[in-house]
Amino acid sequence: MKVTFYGHASLGIKVGGKHILVDPFISANPLAEHIDISSLKADYILLTHAHGDHILDVEAIAKRTNAVIVSNAEIASYYSSKGFQAHPMNHGGSWNFDFGKLKYVNAVHSSSFPDGTCGGNPGGFVIEGEHKNIYVAGDTALTMDMKLIPMRTKLDLAILPIGDNFTMDVEDAILASDFVDCDKILGYHYDTFGFIKIDHKEAIQKFFDKGKDLMLLEIGDSIEL
Repeated sequence: MKVTFYGHASLGIKVGGKHILVDPFISANPLAEHIDISSLKADYILLTHAHGDHILDVEAIAKRTNAVIVSNAEIASYYSSKGFQAHPMNHGGSWNFDFGKLKYVNAVHSSSFPDGTCGGNPGGFVIEGEHKNIYVAGDTALTMDMKLIPMRTKLDLAILPIGDNFTMDVEDAILASDFVDCDKILGYHYDTFGFIKIDHKEAIQKFFDKGKDLMLLEIGDSIEL
């Protein structure tokens, strides 16, 4: 399993020979100006919620790649009505895709499209590949529901928001890593704009002090599990 960070909360995940994009907000992010969305491969696009900083590039990428958009029922219906392929899910539900098993789990946030259309309830994803399992938390506060995840799935990586203001901060993300029983963390949703800028060294040290590994990738860089 290969995970690539495209800035903000945007990810590329290669698993089971398939290419997955998560929350593609790239073309309007000045920190990601070196990423060309026309070069990105996508068999699936996973959307945690409907905010503009998570769905900006969905339509452009889906038109070019014919990717299947996977999200909650409201978001899936929104894109289906525009002629895109979509797979609807809801909290607690899972589906066996050709890349592995995907479960839609709780997140505590809000969700509406930039045009005001209801985006349903926000969520996160647990991806169980053939060899590795990851949790993509989406935009969320710390929530006790995270404790349910390791009761079903042993995680190899947890991808957690750490920018504060709109989501968890670093300290809450450390608690979240305890809740999901995973000490290997990829941080995201930080630095894109003023409200969520963080001190990288301080964040990494705080995780290290708790015996945990926080990775803050350069935009475009990848890790392999």
